[in-house]
Amino acid sequence: MDPLVRFLPADQTIQVPAGTTLLEAARRAGLPLASSCSGEGACGRCGMRIVNRDPNLAPETDSERRVKARNRVEDELRLACRTGISSNITVTGYVVEHVWHAS
Repeated sequence: MDPLVRFLPADQTIQVPAGTTLLEAARRAGLPLASSCSGEGACGRCGMRIVNRDPNLAPETDSERRVKARNRVEDELRLACRTGISSNITVTGYVVEHVWHAS
């Protein structure tokens, strides 16, 4: 079964195919998420906080850590463009928390 992604504080949940990135899931859900590099993993603007720890979530790569360090992204955030979804997950975006709201 395809995983569910829950976005807070919008409290919006969508189902996506396994392997979909958090950035693509947010776009499919119609939620604004900053990304000036078109999802290439260079700008660091798509940082998201993982609310529930998915035991199947792949660890950060060295490349993701470098991009986060270069762009001063908080350590606990993951880059949405580089984080694939493998099971149900709940996330919140640090850049867009103030514009996501329940419809």
